[in-house]
Amino acid sequence: MFQNRLFCANFPRGVVPFGVFLYDRQRMREVLSNSGEDRVLTLDGMYQDYFLDYASYVILERAVPGVEDGLKPVQRRILHAMRDMDDGRYHKVANIIGQTMMYHPHGDAAIGDALVNLGQKDLLIDCQGNWGDARTGDGAAAARYIEARLSKFALEVGFNPQTTVWGLSYDGRRKEPVNLPVKFPLLLAQGVEGIAVGLSTKILPHNFIELILASIDVLKGKKTNILPDFPGGGMADATNYNGGMRGGKIRVRARIEIGQKNLLLIKEIPYGVTTGDLIESVVKASEKGKIKIKKITDNTAQELEIAIELQPGVSPDVAIDALYAFTDCETSISPNCCVIVDNERPVFMEVNEALRLSTEQTKELLRRELEIKKSELEEKWHFASLEKIFIENRIYREIEEAESWEASLQIIRAELRRYVTTPADASPASDKRLRLLREISEEDLAKLTEIRIKRISKYNKFAADEALQQLLEELAETKAHLDNLTEYAIQYFKDLLKKYGKGRERKTELKVFDSIQAAEVAANNAKLYVNRKDGFIGMGLKKDEFIADCSDIDDVIVFRKDGKFQVVKIADKVFVGKDVIHIAVWKKADERTTYNLIYSDGASGVSYGKRFNVTAITRNTEYDMTQGTDHSKILYFTENPNGESEIVTVQLSQNATARIKSLEFDFSQLEIKGRGAKGNIVAKYPVRKITQKEAGKSTIGAKRIWMDEVSGKLNHDARGRLLGEFDTGDALLLLFKDGTYELSDFEMNRRFEPADLYFIGKSTPETVVCAVYFDGLKEWTMVKRFKIETSTLNQKFNYLTDHKNSKLFFASAEPNPQVHYAYKVKNQKLEGDAALGNFVDVKGWKALGNKLVDQKLTAIQEKKVAPPPSSKPALEIFEGGDAEVAPPSLNGNGHGKLKPGDSLELDF
Repeated sequence: MFQNRLFCANFPRGVVPFGVFLYDRQRMREVLSNSGEDRVLTLDGMYQDYFLDYASYVILERAVPGVEDGLKPVQRRILHAMRDMDDGRYHKVANIIGQTMMYHPHGDAAIGDALVNLGQKDLLIDCQGNWGDARTGDGAAAARYIEARLSKFALEVGFNPQTTVWGLSYDGRRKEPVNLPVKFPLLLAQGVEGIAVGLSTKILPHNFIELILASIDVLKGKKTNILPDFPGGGMADATNYNGGMRGGKIRVRARIEIGQKNLLLIKEIPYGVTTGDLIESVVKASEKGKIKIKKITDNTAQELEIAIELQPGVSPDVAIDALYAFTDCETSISPNCCVIVDNERPVFMEVNEALRLSTEQTKELLRRELEIKKSELEEKWHFASLEKIFIENRIYREIEEAESWEASLQIIRAELRRYVTTPADASPASDKRLRLLREISEEDLAKLTEIRIKRISKYNKFAADEALQQLLEELAETKAHLDNLTEYAIQYFKDLLKKYGKGRERKTELKVFDSIQAAEVAANNAKLYVNRKDGFIGMGLKKDEFIADCSDIDDVIVFRKDGKFQVVKIADKVFVGKDVIHIAVWKKADERTTYNLIYSDGASGVSYGKRFNVTAITRNTEYDMTQGTDHSKILYFTENPNGESEIVTVQLSQNATARIKSLEFDFSQLEIKGRGAKGNIVAKYPVRKITQKEAGKSTIGAKRIWMDEVSGKLNHDARGRLLGEFDTGDALLLLFKDGTYELSDFEMNRRFEPADLYFIGKSTPETVVCAVYFDGLKEWTMVKRFKIETSTLNQKFNYLTDHKNSKLFFASAEPNPQVHYAYKVKNQKLEGDAALGNFVDVKGWKALGNKLVDQKLTAIQEKKVAPPPSSKPALEIFEGGDAEVAPPSLNGNGHGKLKPGDSLELDF
C-alpha cells in the first residue's frame, strides 16, 4: 500500500493516468513475488510505462478516428450495435445505449453523447423525436423518449460481414469490427474533433456531393481540392485552408441581411457557434460600445433568425462590419487532420490524401465483394450442374444396391465422371463432357444424396437450364466488373449520388473576405477631450474642451506650438505636452489628409512653409516638424482632409526692414513631402500675423474608387472594377434589380451586393438611365429613359409603376445601350434588337415610356457593341529601324519603306 501511494504521489496533479489503479497493484505483486531476485522496478520506469500506455490507449481507442472508416471507436461500436438490432423499425435510444455497452467500456453518458452527435449530422442515423439542435445548442430529450434506426445510406455503404475484419470486445465475450467496411469518405463528410494526450484532431465536414465527385476524379487520376461545407450554412473564406493540415485557417462568417427600419437579420451562423454564444457576444460588444444596438431578438424556430435592431443613425453596412470584427459573427477555425492509419499510429495528412485513401479502400472493398460474389456464383453453378446431371441421368437409382455409405459415394463419383471433367483431368479439347470449375468434393457427393424425392419428382429441365444460364450471365458480368474495377467503382459512386444526393447541395458559400480594420468600424463609444493649458488629453476629461466622438481603440494625433507632434493611444488621461494647437483622431495610412504649416526657425528667424502627410509613425514618439533648433515655433497650421490648399496673408513685424510688410503665400505651389522636409521660404523677416485669405481646392486630385466585385466593398486599392474619380459633392448612382435607384455617398465602409445591381457608377448631371420593364397594369414591356432628378442621398426611389406585377428586366446608365430580347406569341418564340438610346426620348423618372412589345419578355441580354476602330496614323516611324507605311492612298498604290529623316508626299 505504501508503494501504491508513493507511485501516485509522483504524478503531477491532474495528470494521473486512467487505468493506473488497474495495473499498479499487479505490478507490485510481481515485484514482491520476485523479491528474492535482483529485480528492481523504479518509479521513473513505472511512470514512463504507464503514461505511454495511457496516451496510446486514448489516442488509438478513444479520441482519434481511423482513416479506414472515419469513425472513433465509440461511434463504430454504436453503429455495430445498431446493425445487430436492426429490424427496420425504430429503437429506443436507451436500448441502443445498453446494447452498445456490451462493446464499449466507458459508460452510458459517453455513448449517449456520441449517439446524439451522430444523429445530428443527419447521415448515418434516422432519428425520431427531439434530438436537440446544434445551431442553438439545445440538447436532446432523455434517451428513453427518443428513437433511432440506421439510415438506408448507412445500411448500404457501412456494413458487410463478409469483408469485415473482426476482433474481440473488451471482455472477450463478443466479436466487434476492427473497422467497418465503409465504402464512402465518411471521415470527411461528417468531420470529427477529438483531444487525446498530447494530440488533437479537427477535421471539418465537407459536402456530400462534392466528395463523391472528387472520389470519381481520384479514380480518373485527376487532382482534387475539396473545401469544407458546414451544415449551418454561412460564408467561408478557405484561402488559407492548407488542405486541412496544421497551420491552416478558415474564416467563417454569419450571413447577415439588411431588413427594414435599421434591422439586421442573421439567417445563418458560423460553424461551431450557437445562437446563444452569438447573442452573448453581440451583447458584450454593445456593452463595450463597439456597436450601437437597440434590441436583439432570437426568432429561431424551424428556420434560424436573429434580429438586431440598430440605434437611429447607425449605418447598417458599418454595423455589419462591426459585427464581423467584434462578435462571433466571424470566427476563425484551425483544422488539424490527424487520423489513425493501419490501426496502429496517428498520422497528419491533407484532406485530399485522406480522400484518396478512402477512395482506394472503397475500390478494394468493391473488389473483395466482387471476388466473394464470383466465388458464390461459381459454387452455385458447380452444384447446380452436378444436380442437373444427377437427376437427369437418374444416377440416384444406381446407389439402390450399394451396401455402404462409402460405396454409394463411390458409385455417384464414377457415374458423374461419365458426364463431367475437372481441372485435374488432362482432357483434350474434343472432350464433350461438361468442364467443372473445381474438383468434385466429398461434400458435393453428400449433398447430392440429400436431395429429396419430392424435388426429383418435380424437377423441371427447362427451368434448370434457365437458372444455369442466368448464373453464367451473372458470373460473366461479375468477371467483367473485376476486369474493369475502376469503371465499376466510378459507377458505384454515381449510383450513390443519384440515390442519396438530392437535398445535399452545398450550404456554405465560399468567398474571399476583405480585411476589416477594427478602428474603422468601431462605433464611437467615447468622447475625446483636451486640457490645452496642462497638456492632457483623454476620455475622462469631461470638464475640459470637447474635441470629437471617437472609439476607445482609436489613436490620437497631437500637434504642439513648439513644432512637435506625436500619436498616442486614447485613454482616460494622457499627458502630451503643453501648448496643443491641434488634436484629432488619427487613421493609419491616410494619404489624403494633408497638413499645411508655416513655422519660424529659431536659429535664423526665417519662416518656412510646407505640406506633409502622417501615414505611419511609432506611437508615443515625438516628431519635429521644424529643423529642431531652439525657440522654433509654429506660426500657422491647418488640417485638410482631402489635400486642400489655401492662400494666406502674411503680415511682417512693424520692426522689419522690409519695404512691403504684407504678402500672400499660396500653399498650392508647394509639393506634399515628408514630415521632416525643411519647406520653402515664406519670409526672411519676423512675422507678426498670418491669416487665411482664401480656401483652396484639393491639389491631390479626385479620389479614384473601385468596387471589389467579390465582397461588394468600396476601396482605393484598385481591387475590382473602377467606378470613377470622385471629388467633394460627387455621388454614386446605383440601379437595383428590384426597379429602384439610389444616390449614395462614397463612404469606404459601404458594402453593396453585386448580384443585386444592374449598374453602379458615378452620377453626373448628364447621366441618363435606360430601363426595360414590364408594366403590370398594361401588361406591356416598356422602355423609358430619364435623368436623376432627386438629390437625397442613401435613399431608394422606385421608378417603375406601382402594380404588383411590374418587373424590371434591364437597366443601365451607359450611353445608348443595345439589347437583344426574346418573347413568345402563341408558343412561338420571337426575337428582336433595340438601341435604347434611340428608342425613346428622355423624360421624367415617373414617366411610363414607350411600348417595346405587347408581351412579357422571356429573355433579355445586353449586346456588347465593339468601339469604332481607332484611326491609326498613316505613318509610323520606329526609332532605330524602318517603318511600314499604309496610308489611305499612296503614290504608286503600294507599301513603301522609309528611314528616319526621309519625307513622303501623300495624295488624299
